[in-house]
Amino acid sequence: MLKVLKNLKKSLGAVIVIVILLCIQAATDLALPDYTSKIVNEGIQAGGITSPIPEIISKEDMDNMLIFTDKDDEILENYTLIGETQNKQEEKVIKQYYGNDYEVQEDTIYVLKDLNEEQEETLSGIIIDPLMEMTTVTNEETANQIKEQLLQKVPETQREYIQNMSLMEIIETMPEEQRNQVLQEFTKQITDMSDSIKEQAAISSVKQIYVNAGINTDDIQNRYIFQTGLQMLGIALITMVCAVSIMLLSSRVAAKLGKTLREKVFKKVITFSNAELNQFSTASLITRSTNDVQQIQQLITILFRVVVYAPIIGIGGFVKVLTSTDNSMAWIIGIAIIAILFIVATLFAIAMPRFRKLQDLIDKLNEVSREILTGLPVIRAFNKEKKEEARFDVANKDLMKTNLFVNKAMSMMMPLLMFIMNSIMILIVWVGGHNVDQGVMQVGDMMAFIQYTMQIVMAFLMISMISIMLPRAAVSARRINEVIEAEPSIKDKKETKKFDPNKKGLVEFKNVSFRYPDADTEILEDINFTAEPGKTTAIIGSTGSGKSTVVNLIPRFYDVTGGELCIDGVNVKDVSQKDLRDIIGFVPQKGVLFSGTIESNIKYSDETMSDERMIEAAEIAQATEFIEEKENKYQDPIAQGGGNVSGGQKQRLSIARAIAKDPEIFVFDDSFSALDFKTDSSLREALSTRTKNKTVIIVAQRISTILNADKIIVLEEGKMVGMGTHEELMKNNETYRQIALSQLSEEELGEKGGK
Repeated sequence: MLKVLKNLKKSLGAVIVIVILLCIQAATDLALPDYTSKIVNEGIQAGGITSPIPEIISKEDMDNMLIFTDKDDEILENYTLIGETQNKQEEKVIKQYYGNDYEVQEDTIYVLKDLNEEQEETLSGIIIDPLMEMTTVTNEETANQIKEQLLQKVPETQREYIQNMSLMEIIETMPEEQRNQVLQEFTKQITDMSDSIKEQAAISSVKQIYVNAGINTDDIQNRYIFQTGLQMLGIALITMVCAVSIMLLSSRVAAKLGKTLREKVFKKVITFSNAELNQFSTASLITRSTNDVQQIQQLITILFRVVVYAPIIGIGGFVKVLTSTDNSMAWIIGIAIIAILFIVATLFAIAMPRFRKLQDLIDKLNEVSREILTGLPVIRAFNKEKKEEARFDVANKDLMKTNLFVNKAMSMMMPLLMFIMNSIMILIVWVGGHNVDQGVMQVGDMMAFIQYTMQIVMAFLMISMISIMLPRAAVSARRINEVIEAEPSIKDKKETKKFDPNKKGLVEFKNVSFRYPDADTEILEDINFTAEPGKTTAIIGSTGSGKSTVVNLIPRFYDVTGGELCIDGVNVKDVSQKDLRDIIGFVPQKGVLFSGTIESNIKYSDETMSDERMIEAAEIAQATEFIEEKENKYQDPIAQGGGNVSGGQKQRLSIARAIAKDPEIFVFDDSFSALDFKTDSSLREALSTRTKNKTVIIVAQRISTILNADKIIVLEEGKMVGMGTHEELMKNNETYRQIALSQLSEEELGEKGGK
């Protein structure tokens, strides 16, 4: 898989942008739960008040608060008692809480000075306890309880006097020791509170102080929620822009990678000899170029979100849980992760072997489909439709069963993971609810914990989803690499030679032997002959004697395994394949045409070829007869594989294509078999005038095609059993004589030979 991913180098810039955007998106996603916590804890519960230090406090409340502390000077030095004039900082605070038109009465309120972070922290440590004690005492219900206790402890004579005083007035008159003893029961609860709960309670006290100072606390709350909500919307907008951009860029990167892989596979296949093509099979190569590349392309589209985004969210969420919220429930996340990993690992172990098998079954289905579609006329001719349907059905069912098994296994994953997610959420609410009830956790913290937990679980869900695609993509990557890394058995040397211009058109077989890869026996043995320019060399023999194999060695479709094959005086292994094939006009046994027009097929070797040269080649190949009958002449369309022309027309166009190339050497591999005798004779006659100075090598089954050849090679079971002219072989070679007499009578042979 890593070898395939190396091809992302071309999209490195886009990949870097994707990673940056993913980091931004992860940061914004991790920030949102904090804002949710703030809205609940500070916006709703605390009324929009964020600090336990009141920015404005009435003189009366300040005096009352100072009763409960001995650090009066340390508190007062941070506040300014507002007189007739105010500085800019004081005006700003007053406008923020009272509005622009409020007129402050002299010596009625204190305003907090502009403090730095360290000063605020120091003041907070000093002011929280007396602030909460003051608000506890001034609370009507608490005040009545304390007053009731005091009334029970004083003499009857003083009770009536105290009855008419407020609790604060009573406390002011008490000695400090007595006051601490009276308030001990109520202040002890404050001392025992956790820091977060104490701070939250202090903020509630600040809210009451603002109410006492005549400030509209509803405006503070609404302003805070509105501002925080706008910030959340801004963060959500950034997240959305990042997500859309990431998907667009990921799709482009994946599409570009798919294009690169298809190009590499195609370019490598183009270099394959017949040996490699037989090794992989056409159906498999098609699957690897399409389905396998598509699997990787789909994986890449979401891979970055998993490889980059999921770990950031998972690790970041866990860090946030441990640092930003109450971490007493962190064990719940551990349970969730263990459960998810167990399910994913189990399903992965079950499905992985099937993923490996899946692509092979697609190969098999493609192979069967291709064979059936290609051989449809033969299937119909032998009434074997039912048999082939059954064969296709077997391949189709095998693929279906494997797909069903994989899909069933993986379809269980999402319900199980959703069950875990919902169970974890219930567990968090259950445990968190108890913590909130006990006063050790705030509601907003619990909500933030739920969100962080869901983010962590979703990160693992994303990783589990990639585990579905990864095995199949890994198999596809391996199959693609097999093609890309396959070394062609036929390749050019680092330093190649040039042809000898003094031996132009000379083809020499010197003790040539050949065997197919992994074969046990030689297909050809000790082949020795020379094909000279200006002469026609024919090769004949029974079916399977190796005729086509001999001519396939000339353009290096296969390499000789023994001996030496020289063209223009140079071993074909020492020249470049391009130079070699440039001087050869090869017409295969089975005519191959490409989709396009008659013109594009004849001009296949050179698109800039003149029309005169094209028409001349068509005339020599005896193709003008049917071309002129076409509605669009040379612009008439040719279907894929030449499906809209007959076998004879296909052969003639293939011959015209080779003639139009005007090479040094013509190789005809049984290319006249689909022609009638008259066309065959006319074509060879016209061809002889065009190839006077060319080397012509003809493989034929018909004796009539090669009667007038300058040299005839007779093959039998891969060995040369005769060489000479027709007359010489009729006299001296029994194999040739039997082949000839099986097609024509002695009289006909004599007449044709004479001609």
